[in-house]
Amino acid sequence: MSPVPTGPARLLGDVGGTNARFAWQPFEGAALSNIVTLPCAAFPTLAEALRAYLRQIGRPAPPCCAIGIATPVTGDAVRMTNHHWAFSTAALQAELGFERLVVINDFTALALALPDLGAQELRQLGGTAAVPGAAKALIGPGTGLGVSGLLPTGQAGRWLALQGEGGHVSLAAGNAREAAVLDVLRRNHGHVSAERAVSGIGLTALHAALRELDGLGAADDLTPGEITSMGLDSSNPQCVETLDLFCAFLGSAAGNLALTLGARGGVYIGGGIVPRLGAAFERSRFRACFEAKGRFRSYLEPIPVFVIHTAVSPALLGAARALLAA
Repeated sequence: MSPVPTGPARLLGDVGGTNARFAWQPFEGAALSNIVTLPCAAFPTLAEALRAYLRQIGRPAPPCCAIGIATPVTGDAVRMTNHHWAFSTAALQAELGFERLVVINDFTALALALPDLGAQELRQLGGTAAVPGAAKALIGPGTGLGVSGLLPTGQAGRWLALQGEGGHVSLAAGNAREAAVLDVLRRNHGHVSAERAVSGIGLTALHAALRELDGLGAADDLTPGEITSMGLDSSNPQCVETLDLFCAFLGSAAGNLALTLGARGGVYIGGGIVPRLGAAFERSRFRACFEAKGRFRSYLEPIPVFVIHTAVSPALLGAARALLAA
């Protein structure tokens, strides 16, 4: 049965450090349409990107807009962590003429969409079955490292999505080689956050650190995509080790998050990098590092990890859910 039209049309956005994804939803609960991905670097401001999207689909600004964006959202002033866009939410609303504008962290938006993901959109890696009604953790490397989670409210079917910046917690080493890499990163960048290693920018930083440790001199300006490709086809030893460290550090960070949230409802991995790794991710040290928490290995062993595989960003639907909660 088709949903009964409820409420006004809305423009939905999922804005990362590299790409901005937009969609049109004619009314609450309707299927998304006019899904378009625009490169952030092609526009001086978010407002210009929104205008370009509306021109492309031939529609005026709708009454409602909800945007998940890759940065902390703690008030009216929003400044992206890994891109130059900065804006006032109130000014953006007035400039585009929205009656309602909701702006939240992009991984908070993705967390809101987790209950709606189907089994065909998830690839399980280890563990057993998720505990119904238990907390869910979310972590995902893209341009940066997003972290969120869903906590049960005590009411059936109701969840609280976390707005935090867990991607910037300090990263720890699990062996001597990892410690040596972190020492190089600390010397070159100061604080070594999880994002410094587990992200697109992290792939570049890890590769440069390995070249330094191996006495190969300055970085060779490979992009994250090139590092990934050369690691997957084993054509470059530093790229192969970069992917190994990336997966290991992600496993360690995800295990920390699962312990912190008590995420027996499962750990979900979003972002654009891990799905590209395919079977190599399943063969990696991720799961071993996820469980390597000493006396609490037995706590983590049954927790399932799900890699999100979707054609359309689920954060767009999460943004729609944010309109209902606002």
